[in-house]
Formats: sequence, C-alpha cells, structure tokens
Amino acid sequence: MAGWDDERGRLLTAGADELARTALTNVVREYPHHETHWQVEGVPIATPRQSHPCFYGSCDWHSCVEMFWVLVRLLRRHSALVPATEIRRTLDEHLTTESLAAEAAYFTPGEHRATQRPYGWSALLELTVETATWDDPDAARWSTALHELSSVFVTRYLDWLPRATYPIRSGVHDNGAFGLSRALPYADHLAAQGDPRLRQVITETAWRWFGSDSDYPGSWEPSGADFLSPALAEAELMTRLLPPAEFGSWLHGFLPGLADRAPAALFTPAIVTDTSDGLIAHLHGLNLHRAWCWQRLTHALPVGDERISAMLDAARAHTHASLPQVTGGSYAVEHFLAYYALLLLS
Repeated sequence: MAGWDDERGRLLTAGADELARTALTNVVREYPHHETHWQVEGVPIATPRQSHPCFYGSCDWHSCVEMFWVLVRLLRRHSALVPATEIRRTLDEHLTTESLAAEAAYFTPGEHRATQRPYGWSALLELTVETATWDDPDAARWSTALHELSSVFVTRYLDWLPRATYPIRSGVHDNGAFGLSRALPYADHLAAQGDPRLRQVITETAWRWFGSDSDYPGSWEPSGADFLSPALAEAELMTRLLPPAEFGSWLHGFLPGLADRAPAALFTPAIVTDTSDGLIAHLHGLNLHRAWCWQRLTHALPVGDERISAMLDAARAHTHASLPQVTGGSYAVEHFLAYYALLLLS
C-alpha cells in the first residue's frame, strides 16, 4: 500500500495546480448550466446566478459545491502547490453570509425538499466540514457563513432518512450509500460538538439498508451513465461503520470473489467512447470513484489480507484510465471530474 500511496502523492504534486485552476474557472462559469427547479405559478424562472448567488457555476449546483470543496481542500492541505492567494480571494467573494443566506432561502420552501437529495446535500456538508475543522481565520468565517445552509440539509436528512424504507442503488446522483458516506464526516463533527442526531440516523439507516446484503451482483456494472459504482459505494460506506476484522467478514459475504478478482467487471476500467457526451463521459467519474473506493477498502482490511493486492491493482488501473482526462477536455467532463480526482489523490 505504501507504494500506491507514494504514487498518488506524486500524481497530486504534478496535478494540483491544474486542478485548482480548473476549479477557479468553473465556479464563475455560469453557462452552460443545468438547473433542477420546481416551477411555481406566478414566480418567474431566474438565471443561475439569481437563484444561486454563491453556487451558480460549474454547470450544475452540486458540481459547483464540489469545485469549492476542491479549492478549500487544496488550499488547506497543499497550499504550496496551488495559487493560494487567488483561491482565498475567490472563496472570500463567494462564501459570504449574504450569498449563502440566499442559497438557504432557495432550498427552504417545501417544494424543494427533495431537490439535490442526497448528492448535493452531502456535497455541501462535505464542504462545510472541510472549513469547520480547519484552524484558519478565513476558514472559520467561511464555516460560519455555511452554517445556515448546512442546517437546512441536516434537518432534511433527519426528516427523510427515517422514512426512506428502501435504498437507491443507482450509479448516479440518487445513490444512497455515497450520500451517507459523504455526510458522515460532518455528522461526526456535529457529534463531537454535542449533537449526535445525524450520526445516529445515518448509522441506523446504513445498517437497515445494507447491513444484511450479500452476493451483490457486481457483474451487472456498469450502466451506461454511471459515475458511481453502486457495489463499491456500499462497501466504502461500511468501512466507516465497522472495525477491520468485522469489515473483512462483511465484505466477504457481500462480494465473495474479490481475492480471485471477481466479478471481473468491477476490476476492469469502463471504456469511454465520447467525452463530449455528458452521460457517456460520466464513466470517467466512475473509474475515479472505483479507484478511490478500492484504495479505501485496502485501508479498511487487516494487513496481509489476500484481497488487498487485487484491490491495489484495480485502483491503479482505474486511476490511469481516467486521470489524464480530468482537465483540458470537454466541459461535459471538466465541470465535475476534478472533484473525483482530488477525492482519490488526497
């Protein structure tokens, strides 16, 4: 694992500046834009920036939130590799109390209660925890500004999860496992501050949805527009809820053939035939998501587990299949892929 971690470090060092500059460009690019919006009688449709004075760029709301996470994470952890002054200026201009209050107002009406659920909700909580856990004066100000909007989505999670009888196992935004996984760090932060409710409901839901799963049909993946692996998203979530010895046993029941590199579909990078097609281009995201999941799984297993070697090989193969496509290509890829690249490399 040390060799792969070193390789990831080299890839990050080589690519951090370009990831940062891509995110800086994307967060202020208003068009093209895709908006999921309830139309209400008598209320005119607003421009992206009118609806979202903070998160109007990067083609869609959740991708814009992810690009801000890219900027914060690079600034926090790798400031020497990126244009730090420009990043701070951009964050200061966007993560303001006024703009984020307007974002909260957009999502508060009841007709928007399912908008961006759970993908965008968790992306925002992921951004918030990155600022809230950073000992930096600017980050403290950004975290305070994000608090109201974060509280909207925490409340939505607390309301929705107890009523969500069944998981959604798709390979796109509705995927429940990936949503819960990304929300857990903020839930842990809230629990450390004395509010365990989100952590409790996520844990209870994860076990209810996934705890008894076995013989998952991973050979059915991928679907043609996936940017998430339903199988590996579920396994990655469970790494956060189980100690290594117990996780290894659960994983054996869930995907019993991993030591033999089966199912082969999960170990084989997806083929992307047209990066200008927004849905086909999703598959580059799938490759990077799989690579991130495989490496997460290796760290959750006991040292010497026979499955680790196969997982590391899969992580490398998927990384090298799609990492070169993250920047410099079609906006169908570039509006979102930097997030998955940094998730994998950092």
